Amino acid sequence: MEIKFLTNAEFLDFSKSFQLSSIYQTINYAFTMHEQGYDSMFIGLVDNDEIKAASLILVRKVNGFKYGFVPRGFLINYNDEELISEFTKLLKKFLGKKDIVAIKINPLIIRKVYDSNGHVIFNNNLYDTTFQRLTKYGYFHLGYNNNFEALKPRFEAIVNLDLNYVQLFGNMNKSTRNKIRKATRDGIKVYHGSKEDLDLLYLQTKNKYPRDLDYFKDLYNFFEKDDLIDFYYSKLDTTEYLKYTQDKYSYYFNQSEELSNLLINEGKNNDKLINKKLEVDKNVVKYRNQLAEATDFLKNNPDGIVIASALVIKWQSEVYVVMDGYDNKFKKFGAKQLLFWKIIGRYAKLGFKRLNLGGVSNINQLNNKYKGLNDFKMSFHSNIIEYIGDFELITNNPLYFMYKNSFSITGIFNKK
Repeated sequence: MEIKFLTNAEFLDFSKSFQLSSIYQTINYAFTMHEQGYDSMFIGLVDNDEIKAASLILVRKVNGFKYGFVPRGFLINYNDEELISEFTKLLKKFLGKKDIVAIKINPLIIRKVYDSNGHVIFNNNLYDTTFQRLTKYGYFHLGYNNNFEALKPRFEAIVNLDLNYVQLFGNMNKSTRNKIRKATRDGIKVYHGSKEDLDLLYLQTKNKYPRDLDYFKDLYNFFEKDDLIDFYYSKLDTTEYLKYTQDKYSYYFNQSEELSNLLINEGKNNDKLINKKLEVDKNVVKYRNQLAEATDFLKNNPDGIVIASALVIKWQSEVYVVMDGYDNKFKKFGAKQLLFWKIIGRYAKLGFKRLNLGGVSNINQLNNKYKGLNDFKMSFHSNIIEYIGDFELITNNPLYFMYKNSFSITGIFNKK
């Protein structure tokens, strides 16, 4: 067996057929990251012209040294010890000769799975064996991070799409279902956008994520070639919102007038009518205030207001929400809940099996600053997958020693 470079076509064929593959182990992602300043290589473990394992390795210079990143790990059977041993030995030799000091990987090795209530529903019985095998062959574990410190999130929220429409909607928590219904009534609509609309996503994420608009456009360009990417956004139709508000205000105003007349005719001591009148009047005030808001929205935004957006990539039987955003000023409209529900319904109907809502933090940690994010993604009846985390594999010992020392040297020279 030997490690050798694979052509784009060879890697594409292997990655498409390999189960537990990932969008981050595709030629499309490699091209995207090349535009972001990374070199890339497709390598494979080949035995008599048969590819046994493969990987995309992204390479970038860090303090002048070449360092490799393997997003979501190698395409390999981690339960095959002989294969892991041979692959690792040959890979270290192959990369070491190319002056790559080390690589960082975060494989799709599941540790546990939690349901939407936080209960463990799956424990990987092979986990400890797999973990020990990796450390045995030189992979240094970088710890069990709880948030988003790693190469890729250690926890992800996954929705099972292999259900009918009624089940998918019924499985979501009650609050989310109510927000979806309200969003529809208020005039929120979901649109299938294009590359020209990606600035909407950037405007909603530029203060939260390090990626820029060019990254979103690069993703779209390279995945669109194979029809693997879609962009969606939800917008408040300000005309419909005003009309809905006017109708509700008129309804409660007329009810209030009718109840006033009844009270006059039947006397002031009818407690039931009085209580009903008080409740109706609350809605009169509510929709009177909303009427002023809706009128202002239509005046200033006659074409509507974009509130939430999401960029999704399709790979094998799974759909990934690679980036999403929303305008917090309009959180009350539930536009993001409706957007995600429409995505769930669309891809379930198209036959996809899973929707990956992206990273979450450790749902069991106390004082979790990402609790709102976790709750939102879990509200769609998602399971939380906990992965093994990041490992580092040294591939050139002399250069790695110099690389590690360069950090302290850099720190000295950077002091003011």
